[in-house]
Amino acid sequence: MPGCPILEMGNTVVGETVFFSVVIPTYNRQPILEKCLRALEVQELSASSPVNEYEIVLVDDGSTDGTLDWLLAHKEEFPHVRWFEQDHAGPAAARNLGVKQALGDTIIFIDSDLVVLPNFLQAHADALMQGREKLGSRETVLSADRFFTYGAVVNTCNFDHPTSEPYKITDFSAAFFATGNVAIAKHWLEKAGLFDTRFQLYGWEDLELGVRLKKLGLKLIKCPAAVGYHWHPPFNLEQIPRLIDQEIQRGRMGVLFYQKHPSWEVRMMIQMTWLHRLLWGILSLNGTLNERTMAPFLQWLINLGKPQLALEVARIFLNWYNVQGVYAAYSEGVGSGE
Repeated sequence: MPGCPILEMGNTVVGETVFFSVVIPTYNRQPILEKCLRALEVQELSASSPVNEYEIVLVDDGSTDGTLDWLLAHKEEFPHVRWFEQDHAGPAAARNLGVKQALGDTIIFIDSDLVVLPNFLQAHADALMQGREKLGSRETVLSADRFFTYGAVVNTCNFDHPTSEPYKITDFSAAFFATGNVAIAKHWLEKAGLFDTRFQLYGWEDLELGVRLKKLGLKLIKCPAAVGYHWHPPFNLEQIPRLIDQEIQRGRMGVLFYQKHPSWEVRMMIQMTWLHRLLWGILSLNGTLNERTMAPFLQWLINLGKPQLALEVARIFLNWYNVQGVYAAYSEGVGSGE
């Protein structure tokens, strides 16, 4: 599947076509992965689209739910999919493998629980072309792809019809680079050094790469027309232990993030400031409002059919666990920095 790059480094020829490689790490998500892949197989590209080809690079991170057996049994239904597998090593390592195996000049990262609209690839392509023309008009041609496009992500717990979920204020993200829905030239990922595989626990591996991309001078271009619907099961009390563990893991990985980039901006991102300790300490009454004391109220909200609101309320003590995890990990000297 030949592709023509947006920009060929080392010369002054800007290409007119794009070859997308959609890189997707997955781990034990077969039911929603099926919806994810089917949505990508029915992409609608305009006659004048710069996308001359696309592939889906799926990396199975050691799933134990029969993901690859299912895919093998249905491979004729997914002509764009090439898949690879690795022992369970986390999303950073899985994405790195996907990038290395990708044939395209432009990488789109999404997660395996994201269901996109039929115009998803076209929207990213249009934004990339517009960004290239804008930057190319005032910079050297070798800087004409010094940017990436970032689509919209809408959170939903509607498994049957995930794309019917409306956009909510809680769906807003201020992240510079996040792998839920982003398109970027492959050579910039390689120049930045790909993902740091020391981020083996939950969180921060994509935002840490974003810091390195920003240092290379890349710009963020919002692409609201490229919409992905991030599915997660409706919140219930049985999920709380796992969510608490994720927050503790995120705290530990946040410290590794800070060791690599010791700046005030990163401290704010990982909640390692006196302000965050004070804020979540007050809101949680110094941990008094926790998974045990708030369980009756959370269950009441769930019974009212408001699981998302219950989850937002639960974030009061989840953030408290995160801040506690950050400072515990920092006192232990987690990671080795650079």
